[in-house]
Amino acid sequence: MKIIVTSLFVQDQDKALEFYSEKLGFIKKADVPVGEFRWITLVSPDDQDGTELLLEPNDHPAAKEYQKKIFADGIPATMFGVADIRKEYNRLMEKGVKFTMEPTEMGGVTIAVFDDTCGNLIQIVQK
Repeated sequence: MKIIVTSLFVQDQDKALEFYSEKLGFIKKADVPVGEFRWITLVSPDDQDGTELLLEPNDHPAAKEYQKKIFADGIPATMFGVADIRKEYNRLMEKGVKFTMEPTEMGGVTIAVFDDTCGNLIQIVQK
């Protein structure tokens, strides 16, 4: 068994697709109409057959509440690995990404956290 898709609640699928592809550099894998929403997945350019990130509409009241509360408490919704966190931090800053935590060493890893503009805090980590 392996993870093939992981979901991330977003407030606006179009805005999220733009942010995750244009700012972060993920590649759109699927964009299929499903009722009033779409099945939109993205993949890493380095692993296009790997795990897909589903931009899940937060239309359900429980999803909205969950997203709102973890954001307010400063809890990242997910984590992405990077090879060089300082280089990635600088690249994202140049693209206008707003960080809530600069690269910080914690134990054997270095982490940073940014706002995805779609209701989530996202953590990047370098091991």
